[in-house]
Amino acid sequence: MIRATNHPLRGHPSPSGAPPGGVEIDAGILARAFDIGADQILGLLEEKAITSRLDRGVDEDVGTWRLVFFHRNARLTVIMDKAGVVLRQSLVDFGDMPLPRSMHRP
Repeated sequence: MIRATNHPLRGHPSPSGAPPGGVEIDAGILARAFDIGADQILGLLEEKAITSRLDRGVDEDVGTWRLVFFHRNARLTVIMDKAGVVLRQSLVDFGDMPLPRSMHRP
């Protein structure tokens, strides 16, 4: 698990039953993925330049959470267990091309 900075942020709980208090993720994960400073993450979230979605795992994924972050033309997906350990992450970056609308769906 990466916890290199002290800039935790909370995923936005979905109506699907997020844990009390939400889910925390280290801002450094987003900063590295989106190639920006960790100190910029909270401001970009407040400005809605980074948006997010939180999904609860079902069936064989019970006990996990999928946090999806969108910034510019990129989508970062982070899968965490209920203890907050990052199990895997992936980044899809379309560079200069706009992120297709279908990339915003689960």
